[in-house]
Amino acid sequence: MFGDRASGGRASEDRAEAEGAYTAYVSARLPALRRIAHLLCKDPHRADDVVQAALTKLYVHWNRARAADDLDRYVHTILVRCFLNEQRLGWARVVRLSGAPHETPGLPPVAGVPDIETRTVVHTALARIPARQRAVLVLRFLCDLPVAEVAAVLGCSEGNVKSQTARGLARLRAQLGGQPSVPMPPVGKE
Repeated sequence: MFGDRASGGRASEDRAEAEGAYTAYVSARLPALRRIAHLLCKDPHRADDVVQAALTKLYVHWNRARAADDLDRYVHTILVRCFLNEQRLGWARVVRLSGAPHETPGLPPVAGVPDIETRTVVHTALARIPARQRAVLVLRFLCDLPVAEVAAVLGCSEGNVKSQTARGLARLRAQLGGQPSVPMPPVGKE
């Protein structure tokens, strides 16, 4: 997959260098990508599927990705689009019978997070929100990305991100039933 159409040993050297760079990048970023996918999917098995699909697309387009201004943003875009594409499939609505862990395996728990019960309530409510709004909320508040970057990742306008954020927060608040013990992010956060 890697390399140009040059002949001889130079092409194989370029290919080996590109594969080494890909492997190093994926090895360093895999825990963060799994965490984002888990937050989006709410199912560790589907999260792993989404990450695998994203990494496959990244491998195929690695030369283009390396040339991008911001490689992490490029990969986040691939990951979120793989998630949204996966959500469009009918089998994505099938409920799995196995339980999901509260944390992504292999990652230490995040410091300063609410107790397990509160996290479970918020994650359940978040799972009931439409996929695009969930993606906006995860990227905005859990990944702490600014509106402009979320718009770039999702391929939409900043106004669309803001309206999706407002609608998603309203739905999340409705799902939570206005529980005062669950901290909610402010709507106007830029």
